Amino acid sequence: MKTTVEISKYPLHTDYEPPILDFIERLKSNTNLLVKTNATSTHVQGDYDEVMQALQQEMKRSFEKYGKAIFVMKVLKGELAI
Repeated sequence: MKTTVEISKYPLHTDYEPPILDFIERLKSNTNLLVKTNATSTHVQGDYDEVMQALQQEMKRSFEKYGKAIFVMKVLKGELAI
C-alpha cells in the first residue's frame, strides 16, 4: 500500500535549522522513498511500511542527537501529487 506523509519538525532549540536539515537529508538518503520539501514541511512517499519505518528510525535518531523536538505529521493513504 502506498502512502504520503507530510511532516514538520520543530526543534526546541534556538539554532533550529541544522537539526531540521539533518533530518531531511537522512530521509533523502533512503532511495526507496520520494522526499520533497517546501517552506513549511517535508513530504515523504512510498510503501507504507517503508515510510513509517524510516520516519520512526529518523525521529528516534533526531531525539538522540539533538534532544527535544516536536514532529507534526499528516498521513494519507495513496500518493498525493507533490
